[in-house]
Amino acid sequence: MADYSTIASLIGLKPRGANSNKTSALASEAVSRPGIPFDQDVFQSILTLERRRAERSRRPFILMLVHSNTQKDPDQRLIQQALPTLISNTRESDLIGWYREFTLGIIFTEMGEGEKAPIAESLLEKVESALLETLSREDFSELAISVHIFPEEWDREKSDWVGDSKLYPELRPRPAKKRVHLAVKRAIDVAGSAALLLILGPFLAAIALIIKLTSKGPVLFEQERLGQFGARFKCLKFRTMYTNCDPKIHREYVQRFIAGNAQSAAGDNSQNALYKITRDPRITPIGRILRKASLDEFPQFWNVLRGEMSLVGPRPPLPYEFEVYDIWHRRRVLELKPGVTGLWQVSGRNRIRFDEMVRLDLRYSQKWSLWLDLQILLATPWAIFNGDCA
Repeated sequence: MADYSTIASLIGLKPRGANSNKTSALASEAVSRPGIPFDQDVFQSILTLERRRAERSRRPFILMLVHSNTQKDPDQRLIQQALPTLISNTRESDLIGWYREFTLGIIFTEMGEGEKAPIAESLLEKVESALLETLSREDFSELAISVHIFPEEWDREKSDWVGDSKLYPELRPRPAKKRVHLAVKRAIDVAGSAALLLILGPFLAAIALIIKLTSKGPVLFEQERLGQFGARFKCLKFRTMYTNCDPKIHREYVQRFIAGNAQSAAGDNSQNALYKITRDPRITPIGRILRKASLDEFPQFWNVLRGEMSLVGPRPPLPYEFEVYDIWHRRRVLELKPGVTGLWQVSGRNRIRFDEMVRLDLRYSQKWSLWLDLQILLATPWAIFNGDCA
């Protein structure tokens, strides 16, 4: 087994007084004596590393969570009783630790080929049978056991599909400072979008009138997009296309672009390469102007007010885009709330390849701060004026 206490220190678990000492001690003890659970911070870091490994190897793993669902026994008595049985039903390569307080987590690594759901069900039945042999039925009934498979199966036809948040415990902010920063970010989103809609109201009304007078159809275009964890919502834009257009042109281009097979409009890979559909016959003359100046995006401030988007974040993908994502690409959707503008938009947008775009989104996720959001917001007007954000 790898020395995960060393790995944890490399990914940022720096000493934090007594709690950190406890984490390091438990991690070292777990490595030297298999079966002793990892501390919560270390286990969640290991879970993150295991997701990264599975993204590269494409070999799934199963996360099993075990906790007591009784209110009369707030300590870990039942979990401690079940622990020897759980350990005896794991391999040396499987990892056990505290997922959260009073919740034990087990990562069953390298599950191999085959249907993932039947494997998970078989594993759950095996563990439950073993626990029934060692615990009383009363105690067993007070245990809650669940299994979570990574990577997750995405069903495009299932409109209520969302990512399994249990696989991403680090996304739930625990430090009070981070929770405050996220609350401030949301306050800025609400205040900023409301102010822009109010101030730009007459200008937006003029755009709506021009659209109505120059082509048939509604002023606003509602398009199904994926928000954080894949939750679907109706993204609003000013309509820039003729009505009843076939999305086949865009779908085929997006699939080539994500696969890295799209040719740039310049026909080369130079810094002048432009990765977008040019001379799209579906776009109206007014629509071309709106897109060039990114004015078609302004109705999305209403999505921000509703909490479906943020002022800053990755662009929300279409379902048929997400369908052809590689496993690691999905992190830009699962880990972040989508935004009206973002690091990609102010870094060249249509002049970079898809993998580079995803890396920018993930870098934003890792480096996020209120100061970074402010920098991106201040850089957005120049990116629009310069044409990079179009």
